[in-house]
Amino acid sequence: MRKVGIYYAFWTHEWDVDFAPFIKKVKKLGFDQLELNCGTLVDMSKEQQQALKQMADDEGLILSYGIGLKKEYDVSSLDESVRQKGLSFMKKAIDAVGLMGGGMIGGTIHGYWPASMPSGLDSKQPIWDQSVKSLQELAPYAKERNVWLNVEVLNRFEQFIVNDSVEALKFIKEVNHPHCNILLDTFHMNIEEDSFGDAIRRIGPYLKAFHLGETNRKLPGTGRMPWKEIKQALDDINFDGPMVMEPFIMKGGQVGRDIGVWRDIVEDPDLDALAAASATFVRENLF
Repeated sequence: MRKVGIYYAFWTHEWDVDFAPFIKKVKKLGFDQLELNCGTLVDMSKEQQQALKQMADDEGLILSYGIGLKKEYDVSSLDESVRQKGLSFMKKAIDAVGLMGGGMIGGTIHGYWPASMPSGLDSKQPIWDQSVKSLQELAPYAKERNVWLNVEVLNRFEQFIVNDSVEALKFIKEVNHPHCNILLDTFHMNIEEDSFGDAIRRIGPYLKAFHLGETNRKLPGTGRMPWKEIKQALDDINFDGPMVMEPFIMKGGQVGRDIGVWRDIVEDPDLDALAAASATFVRENLF
């Protein structure tokens, strides 16, 4: 059965924050799942990680985890020492999620974010190959810890390795491991895909998680995204994974800077009320 989730940073200006307040309230707002920053998780002690999981269990809440790897942890790097640092970081993240009962890690786990193709390269193939190699190493490690890795398909302005569903399908087939799959995001799809429905159907069984947002990163149900077409395609592939909204509407802080929000997209927002209304919209239109 599909689940509706939300990314914690909808409420924050910084990435590294205390997750507890969000764990304690999102269920009451109508969400089944909360997505957290895996980078913060790695810096926690095992006791803190376990306490976080217990708090989520007490709320009846599923946790998932996202990451945009830093350049120093680029698992697609042609510098083998950097690639190894990235593998080491990702294994720490997988260990943490495994300790917390397992689950999904998605995002830019196949390179770093944000990134453009290095100058001097005529082809991204060498970097692609390094990325595939890294995921082939990480996927079995994840399987042993009950963790699933989901490569997010990002637009050309934020990453360059995997930009659309055609590339995503090729990439994931090269990795060729059941614990490495695809995360599509409607915001990025709006930039790169000719058809939302065709892209979803193309990925098919490899689509294990889905990010929701309007064309300008507002909450689902407040813009012009073709949700009927999207729902039909999800139905066509019998998608039953998590649908996590990832809205960003506030300027300021590192979150606003990294995402590129230079103005308050909604004036004087009641964030909880907006989130609750969007959760209802998703249940009524995408379930």
